[in-house]
Amino acid sequence: MQLVIGRIGKPHGVRGEVTVEVRTDEPEARFAPGTVLRTEPGATPPPARHTVPGTEPGATPPPPRNIEPGATPPPTADEPGVPFQVPAELTIEEARFHQGRVLIAFDGILDRNTAEALRGTLLVVDSADVAPPDDPEEFHDHQLVGLTVVTPTGEHLGEVARIDHAPSSDLLVLRRPEGRTALIPFVRAIVPEVDLAGGRVIVDPPAGLLDL
Repeated sequence: MQLVIGRIGKPHGVRGEVTVEVRTDEPEARFAPGTVLRTEPGATPPPARHTVPGTEPGATPPPPRNIEPGATPPPTADEPGVPFQVPAELTIEEARFHQGRVLIAFDGILDRNTAEALRGTLLVVDSADVAPPDDPEEFHDHQLVGLTVVTPTGEHLGEVARIDHAPSSDLLVLRRPEGRTALIPFVRAIVPEVDLAGGRVIVDPPAGLLDL
């Protein structure tokens, strides 16, 4: 099972860094330098040809990252006659947190236009490569997605569609039987039990929570 841990957003700067929308509760571990991530197509990004400092006609472009003297840099999205293809795998060269975002430099992505070509790409890992949490009260997102949600009295509320990682607490995104969604704070006072073996989550929602 492939687990989406992030989605590549817009470029940051002119040397190939990108912003990443985090979809994991362990970003430091998942986006560590040297990690190899598989890619899947996401939303198709619009074609972009930004004029950034150092790329105007006649200007000297900024130096690429970590290219040895005399070495041939990899093709970029601007190289004539070479259509850029998003690689099946991307290796993290550097990762840092900046103003609540993750900024990542991938090996071989060396300029802004090539970084723009990655926009919308999903970053995935295989669930078999993800070790279970040591704490029995902790769960990975993929363990929760798809579970049936019921009240303590057994009333069916829907199923877990995904997990949103908010600053204050994680949120279960509940898909209701009629098709709309509701957000449930993943705290013991509201979610007293997760029964993985039984395929269900027991939720005791305060009045009005599911109507928000």
